[in-house]
Amino acid sequence: MVDVYKIQRRKSFFNKNATFLLLLVNVICFVVFSALIYFNSAFMDYIALKPANILSGMFLWTFLTSMFMHGGLFHLFANMLSLLFLGGFVEKILGKKRFISLYLISGLFAGIFFVLSSLFFVSDFNTYAVGASGALFALTGLLMLLTPNLPVYIMFIPIPIKMKYAAPAMLIVLWVVSLLGDIPVGNMAHLGGFLVGIIYAVYLKSKYKNKTKYLSKYFS
Repeated sequence: MVDVYKIQRRKSFFNKNATFLLLLVNVICFVVFSALIYFNSAFMDYIALKPANILSGMFLWTFLTSMFMHGGLFHLFANMLSLLFLGGFVEKILGKKRFISLYLISGLFAGIFFVLSSLFFVSDFNTYAVGASGALFALTGLLMLLTPNLPVYIMFIPIPIKMKYAAPAMLIVLWVVSLLGDIPVGNMAHLGGFLVGIIYAVYLKSKYKNKTKYLSKYFS
């Protein structure tokens, strides 16, 4: 006989919200990929995005795998915390399928943008890029236009800031910190994802004028 209970449990797992599933995939991939690199550092080229490899036509799948790898536990924690709050909110606005599509497409474009930008900075050819930040910045770009007056908390600032100010501020602050502290941050990948979010928001505002106006007014 078919175990109906097991089937229902399996269905309930896969019917979980997309934000939870993406978070779970990120954590699992981080553990697996970190273990592979720990035992053999050569696996880094098979997982992380490296412009020199891509421009040579090698390891093209790293556009995808790099999105689910992080540079350490703090990097993972910071991104997953952002995904939990931003992703959960955006998913309710867009729905599961559109949210996942935006997340993956923006993450891939962020990687492409990062590689293309390396053509103007030769020293960056051998710099690795990992993380979900490109996709997460797409979510901030989207919300900046759809819910510009939504109050949010960023970093260690104890007061809420409107999304229309918080979104670009996060982009700029990370850029300045990386330059002043000489910290390897994928700023161009962040910018690439941010642009995808803005473009998609413009599309939604033009196609669903009444709905987006109501959304903006509701969260103002």
